[in-house]
Amino acid sequence: MALANDIAASYRRPGPVIRRRLGDPSSAEERALVTCMLACFLIFVAQWPRLSREAFLTEQDVQPMIGGALMGWIFIMPLALYALAGISHFVAKRLGGQGTYVEARMALFWALLAATPLWLFWGLLAGFQGPGVALDIVGIAALLAFVLIWAAGLYAVERP
Repeated sequence: MALANDIAASYRRPGPVIRRRLGDPSSAEERALVTCMLACFLIFVAQWPRLSREAFLTEQDVQPMIGGALMGWIFIMPLALYALAGISHFVAKRLGGQGTYVEARMALFWALLAATPLWLFWGLLAGFQGPGVALDIVGIAALLAFVLIWAAGLYAVERP
């Protein structure tokens, strides 16, 4: 239940949550990797209703669509997220940041995990309702939550 509580607390005060989630520095990299993989898996699962709807409407097989989403979210996206975290840490370092690469990765990965409830809701809307204003609003809210939590977390770990 601590994970759900931390996700809810991230919408109010992400800085202290990131610090708490980092925990022991000797196991921070493992925690970051698990956080990244859990977030990517949940977003992959969020794609299922949308893919099922698309397969039904286009009369295609859903298996290849899910396979593509699996490849993208479980194998490719973690690599892209590691690169994005490295770039964000590099930029923060040039602006006077004092954090480490592991802390920058955790800030990004935790923001993605904290935004997954909104992405899961987006997936349900995409699957049951389809395109529309509600889907756009939830998608924008999920993206905004991710960016704001990431920015606040990155500031918390990089500030001098």
